[in-house]
Amino acid sequence: MSIGIARMEDTGKHTPYGQPTSAVPVGVLAGDPLLRAGVVSALRGRPGIRLVEGDQREASVLVAVTSDIRSLPYLVGESERQARLVLVADPPQPGDLWTAIESGLVVFVPREEASPHRLRRAISDACQGHGHLPPEQLGQMLQDLARLHCDVLVPHDLTPTGLSNREATVLRLLADGRDTAEIATEMAYSERTVKNILHKLTSRLGLRNRTHAVSYALRHGLI
Repeated sequence: MSIGIARMEDTGKHTPYGQPTSAVPVGVLAGDPLLRAGVVSALRGRPGIRLVEGDQREASVLVAVTSDIRSLPYLVGESERQARLVLVADPPQPGDLWTAIESGLVVFVPREEASPHRLRRAISDACQGHGHLPPEQLGQMLQDLARLHCDVLVPHDLTPTGLSNREATVLRLLADGRDTAEIATEMAYSERTVKNILHKLTSRLGLRNRTHAVSYALRHGLI
């Protein structure tokens, strides 16, 4: 990759992009130590950013720079995937984009746009949960989602929420105050089938009971 220390030099003044008053803990990951040093130099001392030098699990936002997106899961690691990821790379292939998303991708910055100014804006966006993909990458992802829905989810009676259609229906009826007997009548199932649906759902998601299941679904926007 062509991003180097020289490119990371910054001589202008910058205004934070709606950054919170407290500094965002930011980790920097790169396979090339010189490349990482350049990114760190560009971000060090900037308003609203606190660089995490040690355990990257302390970072709320990770900036990862790589020439091979397929290596991203190894670069990020399992323990750091709870952080929001800003990825600096060449435009990914469709399969590579999903690899990045699985690693926590929130903002993608094309390599040729990775100026210090752009990186700080990307960090601010990621911190606030404002995802960003270039239009061509977003279009590809939507096509892939449509194909996933038709080829994988629909044949297995699943929805993008991770719930089956009947699980979602049962939870919606529970949220409306119906008991299992009423739900069974509404759905033309036996009451035992409804109870089995709820049991499998709560077991799969690690939920304690029906109330917890409804609360979980509402909190995560699943119903």
